Amino acid sequence: MDISSSKETNLLTVEHLTIGVRKDKKEILLVEDFSMTIEKGQVVGMAGESGCGKSMVCKAILGILPPGVEIFSGNIYFEGKEIKTKKDFKNIRGKFINMIFQEPVSALHPLKKVGHQIGEGLKLHSKLNGKEIKEKVIDTMISVGINDPEKRYNQYPHQLSGGLCQRVVIAMAIINEPKLIIADEPTTALDVTVQSRIINLLKSLNKNNGTSIIFVSHDLAVLSQIAERINIMYCGEVVEENLSKNIFSKPKHPYTADLLNSIPEIGKEYLKPIRGSVPVPEEYPALCKYADRCDEKFCLCDELKPEFLEVEDGKVRCLKYK
Repeated sequence: MDISSSKETNLLTVEHLTIGVRKDKKEILLVEDFSMTIEKGQVVGMAGESGCGKSMVCKAILGILPPGVEIFSGNIYFEGKEIKTKKDFKNIRGKFINMIFQEPVSALHPLKKVGHQIGEGLKLHSKLNGKEIKEKVIDTMISVGINDPEKRYNQYPHQLSGGLCQRVVIAMAIINEPKLIIADEPTTALDVTVQSRIINLLKSLNKNNGTSIIFVSHDLAVLSQIAERINIMYCGEVVEENLSKNIFSKPKHPYTADLLNSIPEIGKEYLKPIRGSVPVPEEYPALCKYADRCDEKFCLCDELKPEFLEVEDGKVRCLKYK
């Protein structure tokens, strides 16, 4: 798909985004040449090991990069309009795009009642009075499956379980009925039962409200339950992008295949761990970033930098397909 030609019709378009830090007069790249499109009502997944740049991309889309981290190049468009200034990001953040953060307990203020925290977005982006805000907060709490909402409204985060805290964070994210939700590892550290409920809740929001979702996870098994397309990231680059069914049935990039081989499954005799570890950004290889861990490496991998090539229904960054 030609990203630039479709940005007028897509909900979100990210073009050639490069993010990094400046250190000792050098630019250290954390994310390099990242591109992605989100159609209206679409669920897109982002997968990869910890530290590969998934969360950094999400924070860049919202304009909340950590201090010292900056966008070196690239463009972000929302509904066809470029967002690049602090004012642009402030106008869309919370109202049109919202985020479910990875750790719900740390995302909540420990000294504020959860009902008030859920309603803060309405105070900023609506003209509702106090009574109307509380009514909508209660309705939203019910919609995300928080039991006894009148009681929970006046409780503090430490009085709730991890699963309930995650539902509070989701309520905060959807209270303004945003067009796009970025879910950054929303099921991490939750037990399997709660994890399933959270995924079903997000599916329901997508189906019933037409909400687009970027679902970030290091767990491909989780993404298989919700995402239509998946971006596989490694060392700040997308190494493969394709339909979810193709990622699982016929992965193109060796890293994708290695990730799938490391997923526990009933009947699988053994797991094949990926040897080595993800390098730190200062030590990212100049050519193929996965070459040192790849069992399919051949002579050209030490000579050429792989391009992002079009394959069946998607793209792959590997010299095997050149």
